[in-house]
Order: sequence, then C-alpha cells, then structure tokens
Amino acid sequence: MRRSTYIAQAGVIAALYAVFTLVAVQFLGYLGWGPIQLRVSESLTVLALVTPAALPGLTIGTAVANGFMLTQVGPIGLLDMVFGSVATLIGVAWTWRMRERPVLALAGPVLSNAVIVPAYLPFILAGLGLYKIPVLGLDLEGSWPAMYAFGFVTVCIGQAVVVYGMGLPLSIAVRRSGLGRTLGAGVEGRAVGGGDE
Repeated sequence: MRRSTYIAQAGVIAALYAVFTLVAVQFLGYLGWGPIQLRVSESLTVLALVTPAALPGLTIGTAVANGFMLTQVGPIGLLDMVFGSVATLIGVAWTWRMRERPVLALAGPVLSNAVIVPAYLPFILAGLGLYKIPVLGLDLEGSWPAMYAFGFVTVCIGQAVVVYGMGLPLSIAVRRSGLGRTLGAGVEGRAVGGGDE
C-alpha cells in the first residue's frame, strides 16, 4: 500500500469516527459517553479487518471525538482522550491481527473498551448521578469497584451490540461490495474482503 493511500485512508477513517461519535453524543446524550455507551462509530472498528490504516485512523478519530469531553467536563476529560484512545488502539490492533477470524477479531474492541473505559469513567462522571439506578434501588456512586463492575458490564454490552450488531453486517457489506479488496489493496496477507471466504 502506498504511503499516500495509507495516510488518506487513515484520515478519512478518523474523520468518520469523530463525526459519527459527535453526532451520537448530540442525539443520544449520555448514551454516547456515559457508563452505558452505544457509539455507532464503534461499528467502524470492522475496518481494521481490511486495512491497517484503520489503526491510526480510529485511534486519532477517538482522540478527536473524546476531546469533545473537554467542553463537557473540563480538563478531567483528558482521561477519556488518552485512555479511550489507548483502548481503541489495543482493540483495533487485535482486530487487525486476528482479521482472518472476524468474529474473534471483533472481540478486541469490545473487550479493550470494557476493561479500560470503566476504570476512568467514574472520575469523569462523578456527581452526575449516572451511577444511580432508582428502579433497582441502587446507588453505586462512591464505590469505585461497584462503578467499575457496572461500567464493565454496560460498556461490554453496548460495544457488543454496536460492533457485532452493526459492525459485522458492515464488514459483510464491505466484503460483498468489493470495497474490502480496494481498501486492502497491497496489504500483505489475506484480509476480509480481500479474497474468497
């Protein structure tokens, strides 16, 4: 893959991720960045099945989108910029590495976000009441282990819904349309969409 193609793909992927995340945050509110997350943009992690440009693209897109948190919660939002981007990088690196086994590959973004994001979210969301569940009579605020466990489960479920529910069909569409072959042109090894399956 030519360097200019790689950079262009990474830039487009970063822009798409950032825009989709910001739209989700605007329309879904806390569901875009709270302890329960349904980020439609996470479906783009499937692009790591077909192009290595998804690694920097999604990581930079995550940093840009999570930078928006600075306007919402102030400097503590830097935790999301840094660690959310690290979670994305780990997840999409796993996806790229395991790309010949798509269902297993997509577990990377689900698990990396489920493990890392809930570790810092309680610090960002402290005092917003997002860890109170009146229907169940639960108030998890003040107990980091309880908030982490709740976040692990909810982020994992939200990620799985988006990555497998939207991302997996997207990867099939990319493969069938021939776009996977185009995106992965010149990449060593077989990629989903790059050959017969």
